[in-house]
Amino acid sequence: MTRTLAAAAVSLGLMATSVAAQTTLILGEAGPNRGARAVATQAFADDVTARTNGDLQIDIQWGGALFKADAALQGVSDGVADLGTIIGVYFPQEMVAYGIADLPLQNADAWVGMRATDALMRTDPSIAANLADQDLVYLGTFTTSAVNIGCKDTAIRTAEDIEGLKVRGVGAYGKVFNDLGANMVAMSIYDAYQGLDTGLLDCSQGYSYAVAALKQQEVMTSYTLMDWGQVGALGIFMNKFAYDALSPEHQQALNDAGVGMADTLGRLINADNDAAVQTMQEAGVEVITLDAAERDKLVARGAPYIDTWIEQANAAGLDGAGMLDRYRTLLAEFTAERDAQGYPWDR
Repeated sequence: MTRTLAAAAVSLGLMATSVAAQTTLILGEAGPNRGARAVATQAFADDVTARTNGDLQIDIQWGGALFKADAALQGVSDGVADLGTIIGVYFPQEMVAYGIADLPLQNADAWVGMRATDALMRTDPSIAANLADQDLVYLGTFTTSAVNIGCKDTAIRTAEDIEGLKVRGVGAYGKVFNDLGANMVAMSIYDAYQGLDTGLLDCSQGYSYAVAALKQQEVMTSYTLMDWGQVGALGIFMNKFAYDALSPEHQQALNDAGVGMADTLGRLINADNDAAVQTMQEAGVEVITLDAAERDKLVARGAPYIDTWIEQANAAGLDGAGMLDRYRTLLAEFTAERDAQGYPWDR
């Protein structure tokens, strides 16, 4: 009842202000106003305003001012914000469909992953219905980019090298490290610098741009590019009552701007990742590219967690296997587009 009343109030508020030329939507974002994702979020907001000739304005509330990351789904669903960034890993049951973007598939290209995830989320009617039951509408997706691993005084050159190491890892990737014999350490990426520096960690799962941003190259001696997968279940969702109160033209503007987020973030994050690897090399960190045969061992080890996701999706009334087949097809399609035409920003 609280959710319905709160969201209905948002809807009524939008309709009440529709007479005016301008409507302001509130976007809740748990992260700070800095970094590639923040730039892409602001670009999304600016794109919406441009596409609606100023009729829609988006007021971004940064740094968890409205709700923290682990309360974002409820915050958007209840209408605390009109739209907001939701991270799937915090809501494994509610966001089970979106969790497909977090699976340890051979899916390491940020742009390819985002566009495939976006296409699936945007075109699968069962996903839209599942979200609608939660008073949510999908608008656009982000990614943390490729999962890699950095170490101090050791190096990951084979899958077997992980055995016995103290490793910070999350999601299905962390579970695979555990299956390979790692001693898993519960620690946030923000504490990994100290963990590596003090010996609490031997290795930390991470993303290239984050290593540089957190200056972890200062306490790493090796960094292995795994060409494995990414964590991509984070994106912008809108309160369904607020969305339905808008005109079809304004809804289309939001959706079109949402598609464009993948191109914006893809360009930014690719550049940041390349620069971060260079920063590591200049700091004396050995950058290792994992051999394809070793990478395939990781992919094989991740298969049981993909099967588990299928079961969870089925339990939620979705066609898990069918969605996975469609997602893999989309990954292949966008990979082929990239190979044939290059990235959009390079065309």
